Amino acid sequence: MSKYGKQVDRDGVSSLSLGSPEPSPYNQTDTVKRLDDDFVAAVWNVFDTSGNVLLSKHRDYGAKNISQSPGGPLNGLRVRMWDKTARINNLIDSGAAPENESLKDSFLDLMNYAAIALMVLDGKWPNE
Repeated sequence: MSKYGKQVDRDGVSSLSLGSPEPSPYNQTDTVKRLDDDFVAAVWNVFDTSGNVLLSKHRDYGAKNISQSPGGPLNGLRVRMWDKTARINNLIDSGAAPENESLKDSFLDLMNYAAIALMVLDGKWPNE
């Protein structure tokens, strides 16, 4: 079981669905069975870390910073993702050391923006 209470079977596959109507072309169970246990644990660690960061930031920001973004939630997310990607590109291309947040933190933010976008698209992001 992950930190979020998702039931995870022995192969590391969660029964959680994002509600996407499109069937996946990949057989997740077969793919995961071929993966090393350390890799599966590392994947869940990344998702758990990302989820904890998202929940913590959501407590600070609330829902309105997304739901009431100028141009709508997806536009607000697109701008945030564009800015974060530009920051990542600048740091990698210039070789400069980050002064305020690590590259890892920036990638976690991108991951969480994508998760929020999926919630917006599925109608799961709160308005208030």
